[in-house]
Amino acid sequence: MSHATGIATTPPPPYYAVIFTAKRTAVDHGYGEMAAKMVDLGSRYDGFLGIESVRGADGVGITVSYWRDEAAILAWKRDTEHQKAQRGGRAAWYERFEVRIAKVERAYGFAREPAT
Repeated sequence: MSHATGIATTPPPPYYAVIFTAKRTAVDHGYGEMAAKMVDLGSRYDGFLGIESVRGADGVGITVSYWRDEAAILAWKRDTEHQKAQRGGRAAWYERFEVRIAKVERAYGFAREPAT
């Protein structure tokens, strides 16, 4: 399980990915603080597996959170603090966003061994 940004460590499939792609506005008004709070809060949910997030200089960002099942995703969606953050996103922080939910059926990777 991975709570920090970077490359998430996930279990063998199947599991789910929530892909949040957004274009930020120039307005900050507490965005960074709220984003960190949401990562911390979401990572405490039963079924949370990890998160990865990147943002380009153009303000477009992609955050992928990984979840055990759709019930865990729904519980997170219904969280009152998460809903408050969603309202802030619509009101001030995002010009546009898309949410996509996908079932991960296969996963593989590579990790270079550290030099000795």
